[in-house]
Amino acid sequence: MRRKEKTVDVYHASGELEAQVIKGLLESNGIPCIMRSDAASSVHAFTVDGMGEVKIAVLESMADEARRIIGGE
Repeated sequence: MRRKEKTVDVYHASGELEAQVIKGLLESNGIPCIMRSDAASSVHAFTVDGMGEVKIAVLESMADEARRIIGGE
């Protein structure tokens, strides 16, 4: 039986548009990712006290590389 690898958050975007840019950057570098949010994207176009925040998560084994890419190092 194969054990599922967990995901970790590597970026917190202030909105869906910013999250889409980061997601595209990671995926273009071969790192699959998911976007997670507690709020419906059409309801919150901006962030107020974390509302509208979108988290980008990747597999734990790819987290360091993802952070490096996002950081531009």
